[in-house]
Amino acid sequence: MAQRSARESALAALRLWRREKRFADSIISGILANADLTVSDRAFAFELFYGVLRNLTLLDFWIDSLRTSRIESSVRDVLRLGFYQIFLLKTPEHAAVHETVALAAKKQGSIVNAVLRTAIRQRNDLLADANAQPLSVRTSHPQFLVERWQQRFGAEHSEELCKWNNRPAPIYGRINRIKIDPKSFAQLYPDSRLLPGNPDFVEFKNLPTTALDSGQCYIQDPSTAIACQLLDPKPGEKILDACAAPGGKTTYLAQLMQNRGVIIACDRDQKRLQILKENVGRLGATIVRALRHDWTRDHLPEEILSIGTFDRVLIDAPCTNTGVMRRRIDVRWRLRPEDFIRMSNEQFTIARAVFRLLKPGGTLVYSTCSLEPEENEQVVRRLFAEPPAPGLEAEKESLPFGDGFDGAYAAKIFRNT
Repeated sequence: MAQRSARESALAALRLWRREKRFADSIISGILANADLTVSDRAFAFELFYGVLRNLTLLDFWIDSLRTSRIESSVRDVLRLGFYQIFLLKTPEHAAVHETVALAAKKQGSIVNAVLRTAIRQRNDLLADANAQPLSVRTSHPQFLVERWQQRFGAEHSEELCKWNNRPAPIYGRINRIKIDPKSFAQLYPDSRLLPGNPDFVEFKNLPTTALDSGQCYIQDPSTAIACQLLDPKPGEKILDACAAPGGKTTYLAQLMQNRGVIIACDRDQKRLQILKENVGRLGATIVRALRHDWTRDHLPEEILSIGTFDRVLIDAPCTNTGVMRRRIDVRWRLRPEDFIRMSNEQFTIARAVFRLLKPGGTLVYSTCSLEPEENEQVVRRLFAEPPAPGLEAEKESLPFGDGFDGAYAAKIFRNT
C-alpha cells in the first residue's frame, strides 16, 4: 500500500477525529507513527490537522458562504484543508488547489475544485465577511464558552483569550535539578532560554530530544509550577499527590524535596499511571511510589492506610482544561455547558475524600488547569463547609491574557484539627 502524504495523513486524522471519541493528539500521533514521512512533512501534517481544528467554525463559515446546498462530511473535510491552506497558511494558490483536489474522491473532485477557485476569486469579500462575524465565528470557539468568558473577563480579554488559544504553543521545559543544575543545562543546550522569574524553566526553539531522553528536563508549562510552589514541600516529608499522572507535578515535588522523603502518587487510569511510572523513572525521582486508585469509588489501598496522614497533599484535579486549550486543540469542541457542574461535583468528591488524609497542621493545595469558577474557587468554598473545617491561606491563578502562560488555578488550604 502506498504511503500517505502529509495532506493525506491530515485528512485521515480529521476523518477519524470526526467519527471517533478520541483526543486529537492521540489520533494524529497514531497515524504519523505508521507514516514514512520526512521531519518537515510530519510537521506539515500536524500543522494542517491542528490548524483546521483550531479554525473549524471559521472554515465552515467560508465553505457555507459559497455552497448553500448540503455538503457530504467527506467533502467538507477536504474543503476545510483547502480553505485553511489558502486563507490562513497562505499556501500558493495553484499548489493548494491542485493538492487538495487530489485528496477528494474522483466524483467529488470537480466540486472541491469549483469551490476553492470561487473562494480565491472572492477572497477579499470572504475575509471582510468573516471579520464582521461574532467572536465565536472569527476565532472558532463555542458560543456558550465565549459568552461565559465575556461575562467574567470582559469583551477585550475574552477576545485576547480566544486568539491565544489559536496560536501554536511555545515549547517550555522544566530543568530537572535531580539530574542537572541550570548552569550546566544552559551549557549543554545553548538554544534554551531561561525564563525570567522562573529559574527552573526554559523555552526551546525545537523539541530537546536528548535532554528529554536523559531525564534532564520535562516538557511543562511554567503555570504548572504555581501549585507545586504553593505546596512548598520539604525534604523528608510525606506527600500525597492524589491525581498525579502523567507526573509533571509529581517529579517537580520530588525535585523541590531534593529527592528525600516519600511521595505517594495516585491515578485511576492504568495507562496514564504507566506513563507516570516511566516519567518518574527517567527523571530519577526515586522517592515516588505510584498507585492506582480512584478517589470517587475505591476503598483506600493498604499502601496509603499504612502511612496514615500526610504532611502535605496535592490535588491536581481532573477538569475541563479551559486554561490549556492552546495545547489541547479539540477540547473546545467536546465541552458542553453542563460539563462545568459535572466536573465540579467530581472535583469536590475527590477533595473531600483526600482532605481527610491530611494531618492536623498540614497543607493541601487544590489546583486545576481550568479558568472556570465552578471548578476552582467554588469547589474550595464547598470544602470549607465540610468538617473538619479547613482554612484558606492563599489563592493564585495564571491567566493567559495577563501572565503569558497557560491558565491555571491553585488554592493553599491548611487543616486546623
